[in-house]
Amino acid sequence: MKQSITAEKSYAFAIRVIKLHLFLCKKEKFLLSLSIQLLKPGTSIGANVEEALGSFSRKEFSAKMAVAYKEAREAKYWLRLMMDKEIIEDKLAVSFLKDIQELIKILASIVKTLKTPKE
Repeated sequence: MKQSITAEKSYAFAIRVIKLHLFLCKKEKFLLSLSIQLLKPGTSIGANVEEALGSFSRKEFSAKMAVAYKEAREAKYWLRLMMDKEIIEDKLAVSFLKDIQELIKILASIVKTLKTPKE
């Protein structure tokens, strides 16, 4: 069965976020709460994409993809904050930001397309 590119990319991003979370928790305990702020939206993107793929209507699909888009934007915020406060190294942050920006563009395109009335 062919998997959605959005589902694949959001799943891979979630795996990276989980690994980063585990690393940060081992590094310094005070980073736990900040790391959780990234963990929630970082793993929620893929969950919402999966729910969208299993939806029964265009409206439901659109709503779930819109939530995934918003979660991606939130994840980007936390990544930028961690980079700017030097919690994660620039090279790692840039890699994460590249991935999340790609997901944001894909999700934005899907949401925009779905808002266009069907002819």
